[in-house]
Amino acid sequence: MPDYSALMADWQALLARRPALSEPLRFWTAILEGWAAWKPPATPVPLHWTAEECRRRWERGLPLLAEATPAIAAASVEDLLGPVMERLAADGPEAAAALRRLALAWDEGEVAPAALLPAPDRDPVAFLQERFGLGSHLGAFLGPASLRPALETYLEAVRELPDGLWTRGACPWCGGAPAYGDLVEDGRRRLSCHLCGGAWIAARLRCPFCESWNSRDLVRLVAEELEEGYFIEACRACRGYIKGVDRRQRWNAGPPLVEDWGSPHLDLYAAREGYWRTTPSLAHLLPPDGEGDPT
Repeated sequence: MPDYSALMADWQALLARRPALSEPLRFWTAILEGWAAWKPPATPVPLHWTAEECRRRWERGLPLLAEATPAIAAASVEDLLGPVMERLAADGPEAAAALRRLALAWDEGEVAPAALLPAPDRDPVAFLQERFGLGSHLGAFLGPASLRPALETYLEAVRELPDGLWTRGACPWCGGAPAYGDLVEDGRRRLSCHLCGGAWIAARLRCPFCESWNSRDLVRLVAEELEEGYFIEACRACRGYIKGVDRRQRWNAGPPLVEDWGSPHLDLYAAREGYWRTTPSLAHLLPPDGEGDPT
């Protein structure tokens, strides 16, 4: 099973650096504490494909979960899913009603953990919106918050990705959208997935969302709150954006998840500039005027 002690230590270090954000970031602290305490009654059996079996899927442009859905027992993730649903219900009466409908369907076995995973023919966030009326800004939280430990366990034996084999913006393991984009020590771009914990090298001059190669569509947003080495990359074509850090300048920056979750003020800036992200952000929990405590 994954060990989140190092991630928790990095998170606490970020909170110490940004004390003004410690209160709103309680939302993520609770999720990380849940991951660290995860002791499921049934642990997913890891995927044991050979390197060649993985390669064949990646050469076809398929993430591994497209043909290897994990058998995750509902009971094994309920201690993670339940609390985050309770916190999201505070978004308002409509959200609370939608989450009650989801909880009832879950309890009756009509919805399983696999419904929260991306698939070639299904967007889990769109499914939750269509089936239960749950807003996409809320539905995006459920998969990463509840399934991350189970997916890391399931995929731990198939993390070796040959250089240059995967060219898509989506995660090569679970198919999720990238949530953060570092520049690593050799100048290459590394995308990270918060759903399963995967990280992979991707083209710097390509939008990871619409996969446009038109360099004129790519822009860096400049916010007053940006510290040296941090950046927001956006695409004028699809209006998607991704935050990142240049680790050649910020060699002591934390893990991608920590840096992403710890900078909701940058998400708020990008949203005000008219850009979006499909992965969850505390900025999605703010009222329309952008003020208030998202927790």
